[in-house]
Amino acid sequence: MSQTLPSPTFSSHKILGRHHERLAVVYVRQSSLHQVQQNQESTQLQYGLVHTAERMGWPRERILVIDDDLGISGASSEGRSGFQRLLSEVALDHVGLILGVEMSRLARSCKDWYQLLELCALFGTLISDLDGLYDPSSYNDRLLLGLKGTMSEAELHVLQQRMHQGAMQKARRGELVNLVPAGYVRRPSGEVSLDPDEQVQAVVRAVFEQFERLGSVGAVLRYLIDNHMELPVRANSGPDKGSLQWQRPYKTALRNMLRHPIYAGAYSYGRSCRDKKLPGQKRKRHRWLPPDQWQVLLRDRYPAYITWQQYERNVAQLKDNQSRYESRGTVRQGAALLTGLVVCGRCGARMMTHHSGKSIQPRYACSSARVNYGDPECQSLAARTVDEEVVRLALLALTPSALEVSLQVASDWQKERQLADAQWQHRLQRAQYEADRARRQYNAVEPENRLVCRTLEAEWEQKLRAYRELHEDYERFLEAEPKLLTQAEQESIRRLAADLPALWHAATTTDADRKGILRQILDKVVIQIEGQSEWVEAWLHWAGGHETYTRFRRPVAKLTQLSDWPEIQHRISALKADGRTALEIAEQLNREGRTSPHLKAFTATTIRAAMSRCGLTAIRRGPGNDQLTLAENEWFIPNLARELGIRRQVVYSWIRTGRLPARQVGGRQGRWIAHVDPATLESLKATSEHHPPDAQRQNRARVTGGVL
Repeated sequence: MSQTLPSPTFSSHKILGRHHERLAVVYVRQSSLHQVQQNQESTQLQYGLVHTAERMGWPRERILVIDDDLGISGASSEGRSGFQRLLSEVALDHVGLILGVEMSRLARSCKDWYQLLELCALFGTLISDLDGLYDPSSYNDRLLLGLKGTMSEAELHVLQQRMHQGAMQKARRGELVNLVPAGYVRRPSGEVSLDPDEQVQAVVRAVFEQFERLGSVGAVLRYLIDNHMELPVRANSGPDKGSLQWQRPYKTALRNMLRHPIYAGAYSYGRSCRDKKLPGQKRKRHRWLPPDQWQVLLRDRYPAYITWQQYERNVAQLKDNQSRYESRGTVRQGAALLTGLVVCGRCGARMMTHHSGKSIQPRYACSSARVNYGDPECQSLAARTVDEEVVRLALLALTPSALEVSLQVASDWQKERQLADAQWQHRLQRAQYEADRARRQYNAVEPENRLVCRTLEAEWEQKLRAYRELHEDYERFLEAEPKLLTQAEQESIRRLAADLPALWHAATTTDADRKGILRQILDKVVIQIEGQSEWVEAWLHWAGGHETYTRFRRPVAKLTQLSDWPEIQHRISALKADGRTALEIAEQLNREGRTSPHLKAFTATTIRAAMSRCGLTAIRRGPGNDQLTLAENEWFIPNLARELGIRRQVVYSWIRTGRLPARQVGGRQGRWIAHVDPATLESLKATSEHHPPDAQRQNRARVTGGVL
């Protein structure tokens, strides 16, 4: 290009000595890397502005070239370190002149452009392009620069809109195809077809088949790894473009395959969008859109691996797996049978399955409030008792008698369906008759009578359209109806029901099998604990809309959590007042149907703990004994342990090994009494220095009221 800035004499009155005292900055920018590589003449023209600055009186060493933004769009100042540096230099009063080929090189956003103009006007910096020299502090120059900035931004908008509309027109025809996923190839003619490699097709089909069977991306990933299967990839660029490569499977690739509609034979465009980037974000957030918000969706355009119905099921399953607190997800590993089915009866959120402790005993816990708001958990309970109660009701519902009722209901429903189907057939026959009648009327008219022909032709088309729409409605009706059971299938179900309890508890039946059965017959199980007590209410929502209520006990940690604790406390006090021992009190409570916090029978140890909590410490330890009294130099084991500052277990170990003489009163459940003289006591104190006390266990014993 031969364009140059106007000669210095044309605008020499604008350039003053204070301008020459500061730097002349040449700003160089190209919008993309493609332009940098292909449009090298434009880049050289921008670098040539250095000579223009020299002709305007700036020495070479006082000319600064900023080319940090080569390959970066001027639509925004974010990410343009060169433009940010230019603003900083102007604000520091280091710049007397800014040179650019045109205003669009500096900024294509009015926000950035007017920010630069404000700084230039404030610090007396001139701006120059191929058309002339401007002083932003001058009204006329400022008006002209503002118009140029506005036109530059409008030009960018027009270019983007034109490119977008062109792409949309091509997409609506199903021709905007850049890359195809694994399992497909794009031929030179632009046609998309299945990958000709049979192994590639087999792997892709295996992914969809295993997801249909297993129900989760993680399970499919484990299947591929266990079977040493890799995912196919065809190189999109480089020297190996189009060649087949194999890579390790990973979740993102599998999830993208399951979410892509091309595998169902559909062409799509605009399946995702990028939200506006907020301050502090490094990039825009990528968000997938539901199918009804896609810009283009053309079904049956490509050869398919799966049906559209299977694709919709896969997407629904993916969404179900990711919504941890709103949906039940897929079958997970672990001993808990109701994972994903349990719902909190207090807040309505899904209860999560937690595993803790050495025994890895699962618990159902409502963690929604804690995770979302930092509040305490609504409720939690052991999974075993809930599973046992639900399994009991499920097996009861699947007994042969219950199944007979269900099969009878299914038979009655089948009769109703036959009546409804007959009505559909009548409607179809009538619509078919109307269409045939319109055809005969049209054929009976002479072709020369065009006025009548056009009317009858339109009526015939209307009747054909009505028949086609009615037939499509009938097909949707058939698709929505459940599958009917044949007589052979009903007999098979009856035989299975008779053996179901044995099959359920068989060693060959896995937890995954049991979970799958429960998920087939249950929609959800709503759980609500009565306060902090052992009683739990549950509502079982069966598949089909039925609901069953049940109430059962759960194990609790403390005696005081028992709903009948006041009655038990009063009963223990009364039996103790009658002179009963701890063992006799436990046997009496068991005969009355009372249960301990762990849903087990009361023992003498449990009764002693309860009596200690009640303050009834004077306990008779054995039948026929008076209240225990200690002889000289005799100690109860807890008192001796506290005196020595050691754990009681150490004292009991001394008794077992014969190091410490002791006697037991009240039988095998009675109390131990040790004989320790003063000399032995001093010796034990010296020995106890090697056995420091376990403060945590002592505190726990005091809290639970345990007495040995």
